[in-house]
Amino acid sequence: MKYSTTLPVKPLPTAEKYSGKGPAYQRRFHVMAKPTGSRCNIDCQYCFYLHKEQLLQQDRHSVMSDEVLEAFIRQYIHSQDGDRVVFSWQGGEPTLAGLAYFEKIVALQKRYQKPGQRIENDLQTNGILINDRWARFLRQHNFLVGISVDGPAELHDRYRVTRGGKPTSEKVIAGVAALKRHQVPFNALVTINRTNARFPLEVYRFLTQALGATYIQFNPCVEPVDFKQTAPQFWRDDSIPVTGSRRAKPGHIDSVVTDWSVDPDDWGHFLIAVFEEWVNHDLGRVQVNLFETAVAQTMEMPAQICITSEFCGKGLAIEKNGDIFSCDHYVYPEYQLGNVQTTPLAHMAFSERQKAFGLGKRDTLPGACKRCPYLTLCYGECPKNRIVRSEAGEPGLNYLCPGIKAFFSYARPILAGIATLLTRQPVKPE
Repeated sequence: MKYSTTLPVKPLPTAEKYSGKGPAYQRRFHVMAKPTGSRCNIDCQYCFYLHKEQLLQQDRHSVMSDEVLEAFIRQYIHSQDGDRVVFSWQGGEPTLAGLAYFEKIVALQKRYQKPGQRIENDLQTNGILINDRWARFLRQHNFLVGISVDGPAELHDRYRVTRGGKPTSEKVIAGVAALKRHQVPFNALVTINRTNARFPLEVYRFLTQALGATYIQFNPCVEPVDFKQTAPQFWRDDSIPVTGSRRAKPGHIDSVVTDWSVDPDDWGHFLIAVFEEWVNHDLGRVQVNLFETAVAQTMEMPAQICITSEFCGKGLAIEKNGDIFSCDHYVYPEYQLGNVQTTPLAHMAFSERQKAFGLGKRDTLPGACKRCPYLTLCYGECPKNRIVRSEAGEPGLNYLCPGIKAFFSYARPILAGIATLLTRQPVKPE
């Protein structure tokens, strides 16, 4: 089971000017699909999704039914006007649905594909079940694979273990080897937790040198202690601590976050160390999600990932029973938009309720963020992490703020230099 749920999908506009060709509006959005729900074959101690089985009263052994699957694929394709539709299959562990299930997915996509439309698939997996048969299928159908891996064995196996508590690193490496044998493109998705955050170079060098990853997603592990019961933004006011205080750090008996959550200061140190390594050795060869978007935003281009965008709300989630939620990190009853079998998917994606959810990322920022010199590089990061108060006592500040500010304080001059270099490069003739 992964921690975060986002393979690299560039932000998609809600509308484009009418050009006289095609519709006046380009309806585009993204959905994370959970064909197995929260079901998983390993037991990551920091997993934010396993408890959904109880919260949503899911049947542990079922998968998304043929009826729900077809309704989703048909509506997802026909709800969008662009020439490219990206399907993201996640979980839990989606490979538990079986290879035949994914063959069915590809067949349905071909049935409903519009003329001139490109269908793409990505699969986020822990890699345990990936073998040559899976790799051949993934290669044949041009899947992009995200592999959840937290660094070398001693760090990966700290939290990512089997149901029996055994390490999983060897099985993950075997899965990556199968992908390589069949030339399947893969990304590394790394959950930065309280432990591996303290070993930035060991993590990064393992990913780039031992694993051979050339695209890396770093996702900070931040979970409130009551995340299994309480939805984001439904916290009690009296439970919200001030940034920098003891309760705003992991490891204390009265901390607002779980023990495995990353320390905000460690997050900043991790980013600085990896950024320095990346700039000096891998710039242009390895893509790191947080660094790539920081360069783009420094150049006044749109953010490449949702957490650093001014707005959100264009990335929904569908559970195996067809329920649609505002976001993968907001799969709680309070954020259910409807069901794909009873309400058209497009109606939910472009509803006033979902629009308010997306605009809330900007509209709920505390004054400390609005006055921050790094606002246009951060935009308050993910709203689910806004669980502390500013030093002035305003609620809605991001738990990671001290680390984020430390990173941008260090990196901003270097980002500006990279941006200048890129803008000076001559454009190659086609």
